[in-house]
Amino acid sequence: MPIPKNVRVMARVEGHVQGVGFRRFVYDSATELDLTGWVRNTYAGDVEVCAEGPRATLEDLLDTIRRGPGFVTQVDTQWESATDEFTIFMIVRTV
Repeated sequence: MPIPKNVRVMARVEGHVQGVGFRRFVYDSATELDLTGWVRNTYAGDVEVCAEGPRATLEDLLDTIRRGPGFVTQVDTQWESATDEFTIFMIVRTV
């Protein structure tokens, strides 16, 4: 059985997602799914996620993000080709 090709999803999560442990929630979820990339707050009050892995697994991550903690009002996504530049998933500095 062939290994699924990795892709990248860039997501902007809007709502009450800062100050509720949202970045740690995304980090834990992505790590459990064996994805690579990062999550960070923005000064605008949103959370950004850049994750790479098999598309189906990234869809699972997005479903998890939509459910939880805080109050997610919108998740905007952009799909791209994976760059394979990451070896782990991490929480990075606010931009």
